[in-house]
Amino acid sequence: MHEQDYALGHAQVEQQAVSRVLRNTYGLLAITLAFSGLVAFLAQRANVAYPNIFVVLIGFYGLFFLTAKLRDSAWGLVSTLALTGFMGYTLGPILNRYLGMANGAEVVSSAFTMTALVFFGLSAYVLTTRKDMSFLSGFITAGFFVLLGAIVASFFFQISGLQLAISAGFVLFSSACILFQTSAIIHGGERNYIMATISLYVSIYNLFVSLLQLFGIMGGDD
Repeated sequence: MHEQDYALGHAQVEQQAVSRVLRNTYGLLAITLAFSGLVAFLAQRANVAYPNIFVVLIGFYGLFFLTAKLRDSAWGLVSTLALTGFMGYTLGPILNRYLGMANGAEVVSSAFTMTALVFFGLSAYVLTTRKDMSFLSGFITAGFFVLLGAIVASFFFQISGLQLAISAGFVLFSSACILFQTSAIIHGGERNYIMATISLYVSIYNLFVSLLQLFGIMGGDD
């Protein structure tokens, strides 16, 4: 009897922890997306130039590892906003590039709508079915190195359709990351809402940019 009570109590505590992480994660994610969107809008209106690739890499990874280091303190929230604000800043010039196309507004709105549908659809699937997506870890690891190799190859070789394949690959990769991270939260693999937030944010960012590229390439063929 005591063992049953202990098991029941443990399950209730575990469920409360999951609910707390989910609530904090989606709350912070909403804030970071809104802040990032505001910075992207301001950068787009100011017509700022896209930063040097080394600045982007150093800025992103520097702020990412800083956030990981500060994840258990209030300063982690500050570095989270700094990271997502920086990514919003890099998004401004990208938006200007696509808005300069003949059908640019349609491309941007289509990418935004599709990103929202994919994110909410995948999240809802995991949250309702509570399916364990930990089996995707191998696919995500392999996908990362495949995409990295494809990106490096694109710098040296002009292969027809390679950019389209990379963008499509990132859509699948980001979708798998969303499934994996959401599952990790509800199954106890992730208990830090700051890390969960930035993981989901990066996946959403990559998904949106990849869809922009796909729709832009298809729109440019018309």
